[in-house]
Amino acid sequence: MPVHVTPSWLIVAVLITLVYGGIVQDRLALGPAAYLLAFVFAVLLYVSVLVHELAHSVVARMYGLPVRRIVLYVLGGVSEIEREAPTPGREFWIAFAGPLFSLLLAACGFGLYLLADPFSVVGELLFQLWIANLLVGVFNLMPGLPLDGGRLLRAGVWKLTGRPYLGSVAAAWGGRVLALVVVSLPFALAWSAGGGPSPWTVVWGLVLGGFMWMGATDALRAARMRERLPRLRARDLARKAVTVPADTPLAEARRRALEAGGVEIVVTDSSGAATAIVHPAAAEAIAEERRAWVPVSSVARAVTAHSLVPVGLEGEELLNTLTSHPLPEYLVVTEDGGVRGVLRATDVNAAVSGRI
Repeated sequence: MPVHVTPSWLIVAVLITLVYGGIVQDRLALGPAAYLLAFVFAVLLYVSVLVHELAHSVVARMYGLPVRRIVLYVLGGVSEIEREAPTPGREFWIAFAGPLFSLLLAACGFGLYLLADPFSVVGELLFQLWIANLLVGVFNLMPGLPLDGGRLLRAGVWKLTGRPYLGSVAAAWGGRVLALVVVSLPFALAWSAGGGPSPWTVVWGLVLGGFMWMGATDALRAARMRERLPRLRARDLARKAVTVPADTPLAEARRRALEAGGVEIVVTDSSGAATAIVHPAAAEAIAEERRAWVPVSSVARAVTAHSLVPVGLEGEELLNTLTSHPLPEYLVVTEDGGVRGVLRATDVNAAVSGRI
């Protein structure tokens, strides 16, 4: 599993070094070395985040789900798992593995901290690491996407209702509520203390809350798309088409298409095999008076192996087939190789987005 560290990580590393370095200087009086210790802590913190994400990825791989990569960025990390868990139980364990390991790291760090000198360099690092891992573990257990707790909530609702879509909706709205809480928390804490919030906490709350809101919104959009996938069928989405020989004049081909009630024209060779699909924009660009002399083959795109779609494809299998080789149109063929119709990418996008 490749691990990518984005340049945005440096932003957090610099902030931790500057802010935490001053704290270390006050506590241990190390001079300039306090900032070096703060940078080491920033690195160890992201190692802890990497362990958290590795836990997700390893459990996913154990269940046979491919992991594209792990990305570490300004707000933490993400494991890019290519497929959804097939059962709520597996969804639960993949999601729970990350916080579980963070809490285990916190427990180990706390145990070692009790054995160390609290006013030493090692003691300071152990103290910060067990606190940081505790916060990461507990925060990720909050019930809202894109946090791990949201995936746990999704697994629970999925288990109770039998519908993963309802679980995703509940977890996404949970994430939106948490995002609003995170944004308002600096103001609430300042109000309870009788003062105003610091600009730093407001900015951090807005960044973190905005990230959570966008993640929850993306999860809700993806859930709605997955809910529509079972209704995605090549047989139903294919536009009716007529077949004409390659030397047929464009005007004659359009006349046959109109008589047959079809909107697509498929070009065939001398043996009757489909070789191309007329491109509507190219056909419209031909002047009306010239269409009787222009063969359909001159305004058609060739049919390739990647543009052939079996009529029985549907759901996620159909979507994966199309996205593996994106094309503007596909030829839907029957079991015996006959032409069923033409599948336009615009129609598939409309069906996935719910516009048709």
